[in-house]
Amino acid sequence: MILGVDGITFRYNSHPVLEDITFEVHTHQITAVLGPNGAGKTTLLRCINRILKPESGTVRIEERDLAHSSSREIARRVAYVAQRSEPRRISAFDAVLLGRKPHIGWDVSRHDLEMTQATLKRLDLEHLSLRYTDRMSGGEYQKVCIARAVVQEPTVMLLDEPTASLDLKNQLAILRLLRTIVRGHRMCAVITMHDLNTAFRYADNFLFLKNGRIYAAVDRSEISGAIVEEVYGVPVAVQWHQDHPVVLPLDDDED
Repeated sequence: MILGVDGITFRYNSHPVLEDITFEVHTHQITAVLGPNGAGKTTLLRCINRILKPESGTVRIEERDLAHSSSREIARRVAYVAQRSEPRRISAFDAVLLGRKPHIGWDVSRHDLEMTQATLKRLDLEHLSLRYTDRMSGGEYQKVCIARAVVQEPTVMLLDEPTASLDLKNQLAILRLLRTIVRGHRMCAVITMHDLNTAFRYADNFLFLKNGRIYAAVDRSEISGAIVEEVYGVPVAVQWHQDHPVVLPLDDDED
């Protein structure tokens, strides 16, 4: 186990948002958190990295309780890519270099600069290195945010709707890259997504949230139409294509 979440409960002004959330993610795994709007997906990510303080429960990374870690220590272990963030007037290169901040001592090292440049190249962002982020499209800026998380060299990556602003080609490219990074390093990722079929293609395990609770925690082989229908309230069929489950909504007049 690399990430352990045990009994997380969170409330906004006495309104329950998460109730007794418990799960584990192992090295080299991507876990997708799925569920309708308002199910608590984003709140769960923010509780994991201590942006929000849970009412109860613990989050452990490699057996270390994050409640007893400093902000700098958490930043060295956890990278978070928010669904929405406002771009500042800063170049793409400098924005990605900021991901090295938890590791930088007195000054930026050659290693920090080389890692930043290599990551920009890997994500096909080299041509945007000197462009200001507030002059980028939403999809371009989202890729910069993901690049910043990558150079952080975290143990756990948390990504909130990481492909929401991307076209199909870039969605697939980012998720392939994420899978390669996770499998090639001692790390794991937790991502929230709305596109079930894309999640089923690239993630290893799935948490279905309903009304702030885990309705089902399954791997790809356990995906069923019954789970999807109960969580989303939509009748569906699940078929398999090239070893991946595919969700097909049913028309009202279909059995």
